[in-house]
Amino acid sequence: MDYGHSDPAADAAPLLPTAIKILIAGGFGVGKTTMVGAVSETKPLRTEEVLTASGVAVDDLSGVEDKSTTTVAMDFGRITISDDLVLYLFGTPGQDRFWFVWDELALGAIGAVVLADTRRLSDCFPSVDYFERRGTPFVVAVNCFEGARRYQLDEVQAALNLDPGVPVLLCDARQRESGKQVLITLMEHAMKLRESRAG
Repeated sequence: MDYGHSDPAADAAPLLPTAIKILIAGGFGVGKTTMVGAVSETKPLRTEEVLTASGVAVDDLSGVEDKSTTTVAMDFGRITISDDLVLYLFGTPGQDRFWFVWDELALGAIGAVVLADTRRLSDCFPSVDYFERRGTPFVVAVNCFEGARRYQLDEVQAALNLDPGVPVLLCDARQRESGKQVLITLMEHAMKLRESRAG
């Protein structure tokens, strides 16, 4: 009887991919759902509800008057980088009344993208404050809305009172390549911070 030699490596279960969690945050109507949908390789999970008359006194639609829906829990998308690396994207809700969800969404996140709209720049202050307090690496991506005034990136950085090391870049949340560049910048920033903290 012939007994073949078993290859332990071949018998081992396949390795699970490393999952990296990233948050997409920012104010109401800034483009979080759009960005997750643009970069996700799968149809994103969305928890959007139609804006109703009862929210008129609560939700400020200045600058986003055509907005008809809002995220009430999260948006979820996925990007497979390789067989052993997958990015999971979680878009946060933008209104104050849904911020109780943020702590759960932020658990285990390696970093965040804070989307900014220069027409309503103050709307991203809560996101910036949140990630600064948690010590979560983040980048600020200025979503270039049509008709919005253009500012230099250093002007945005100064207006948000950001640490000089926080990357600020322009993006178009509708465009996959633009969103991918934002995520690459975030990954590089998070890795650089991790190395500096370890050293």
